[in-house]
Amino acid sequence: MTAYVVPILFVIVLVVSFLKKKDAYSYFIDGSRSAVDLMISVFPYLMTIMMCVELFRATGVSEAVAGFVSPISRLLGFPEQLTELLLLRPLSGAGSLSILDNIYSTYGTDTYIGRCASVIYGSSETVFYVSAIYLSRSKTKKLRYALPVALISTLIGCVIGCALLRIM
Repeated sequence: MTAYVVPILFVIVLVVSFLKKKDAYSYFIDGSRSAVDLMISVFPYLMTIMMCVELFRATGVSEAVAGFVSPISRLLGFPEQLTELLLLRPLSGAGSLSILDNIYSTYGTDTYIGRCASVIYGSSETVFYVSAIYLSRSKTKKLRYALPVALISTLIGCVIGCALLRIM
């Protein structure tokens, strides 16, 4: 059924535009033009975030910070093997996916560590990446409350998820 969703939506848009006597093609072109403009304006922000994350991982700083923060993560109920994933997930989806794959191959998917890693990956978002995209297009440039609230809610979701796994 899911293979038919996009074609069905496409047909619905064409039928509605025909019934309303609107030119669907020109609206599509206008949408494509605005998407290109969006990508041109967002690209510097995305490139900066991606470059910083890659430098963070390649230099080994992420492992050093994870080692430094691991006592705090143990206090919150996380295995220390997941500290780097917990730190990198708000920064990068691809980098945290690489760490998740390493956790799966080392500890397995059905272990507590593997399940907890799945919860951390699945219940959190790449906060800085999303913020860079959304805030690059908005007039608001102050992140006074947005980033701390997003990071704290991500941490709370991960703590609760791993706590639930511990009792299950």
